[in-house]
Amino acid sequence: MSQLIRPAAQQAHWDEEADVLVVGLGVAGAAAALESVAVGAETLVLERASGGGGTSAMSGGVIYLGGGTPLQRACGFEDSVEEMFKYLMASCGPSPDELKLRLYCEGSIELYEWLLAQGVPFNAVHHFGVSGEPPNDDGLVYSGSERHHPFCDIAVPAPRGHVPAIPNQAGPLLMQKLVAAVEASPAGVRPDHRCTTLVQEPDGNVIGVVAEVFGEERALRARRGVILTTGGFIHNDAMLEAHAPLARACSVRIGAGGDDGSGIQLGMAAGADVLHMDAVSISLPATQPWSLKRAILVNGQGQRFINEDSYYGRLGEAALLHHGGRAWLIVDHEIFEKPTYPREIAAVGETVAELEAELDLPAGSLEATLGLYNRHAEKGEDPVFHKLSEHVKPLLTPPLGAFDCTTENSIYAAFTLGGLRTDVDSRVLDPAGDPIPGLFGAGRATSGLSVGSYSSGLSLGDGAFFGRRAGRNAGLG
Repeated sequence: MSQLIRPAAQQAHWDEEADVLVVGLGVAGAAAALESVAVGAETLVLERASGGGGTSAMSGGVIYLGGGTPLQRACGFEDSVEEMFKYLMASCGPSPDELKLRLYCEGSIELYEWLLAQGVPFNAVHHFGVSGEPPNDDGLVYSGSERHHPFCDIAVPAPRGHVPAIPNQAGPLLMQKLVAAVEASPAGVRPDHRCTTLVQEPDGNVIGVVAEVFGEERALRARRGVILTTGGFIHNDAMLEAHAPLARACSVRIGAGGDDGSGIQLGMAAGADVLHMDAVSISLPATQPWSLKRAILVNGQGQRFINEDSYYGRLGEAALLHHGGRAWLIVDHEIFEKPTYPREIAAVGETVAELEAELDLPAGSLEATLGLYNRHAEKGEDPVFHKLSEHVKPLLTPPLGAFDCTTENSIYAAFTLGGLRTDVDSRVLDPAGDPIPGLFGAGRATSGLSVGSYSSGLSLGDGAFFGRRAGRNAGLG
């Protein structure tokens, strides 16, 4: 028997018990705890750190919501559940969970109102020009590729990135409000509790956990359910090597220290299935500020491979996962602008041939690429990758330059998307698709809405939505 699992017969003494145990106090854990107590369940939250927040508090704070939220309407945008659903089905990777996506879209307005009820503030101002959190306290942004090919032809675009009202990084404010709400609720919070073991009956029912607290062991019993909201596995090199090895090349790993896969491993030890463990979000913020969308992104063969106005998560995924992280952003003197994020100039040339030679690209490759691009750009068109005409401009004015967007010399920010398999009620499932009694999951410890592609705000929205469902269903027993 794995040390991650302790047979119930071997657990003779419990140090504490409650109806529901929530493991982890990020956005999913906070939502689970609040909903669990809302249905009358005695609830304890176990957090391995000395305080709540986790990766959610390190995030930009963008929450992906839509379907016609009051914030969208106040900013002058129309949206519908159906258009939101069509976009997410097209943009969330191969074979997303259609039932989860449908429920999320249908419940998006209610989730926004729930966040307001927890004290999370939003300003009804749309900010154009960023894919993530804005530099001021504006409350609504385009946080994905809604306006861009191919998605603009699939669903009517609408901005759905809802950002709490604070300049720049909004994750700390979001979690400050949610943690405060948990602490003001009947839920008990137990910091410095690192859960190492699940306690399980012979029939598979999970009835408690064992936690390490300053080197001492504490056993806590769950009368109705254990909810795993422990984050992903971006800080576990062995799991990355086994499932998503390319992510190890990224210079920035987005995740708190607890995003080490421990919750996923606990669930697997209890018999859980996992899904999409190879799925990762890879962000390459090459086109921040947005004016750099007028540049072209080329690979090691000197060829374009994507429309440059795509969300920077799509740029990173394409560059690393499909082109080995060999990428350069080509600009001319007219559109040259200092990038928002630190980025080196890899080469400069008075002619395309000189730039091509400095980058050590195949002879004639960049000349052919720019020749084709410029010919159509003269008419404001991009028939190859369908970049919006507002971002299409011939690159003709010397000198020409190339910003280094290779994996080794640029910011590639990664986090994992795969995890425990759950149903729409946040019950953890075994390989046969049957629920493991007493075990629930939400957030990045599970395989959620995004299963291979990403739009900013899906992690926080997913965690809050399915965290609430986990808390409700565990709390009701």
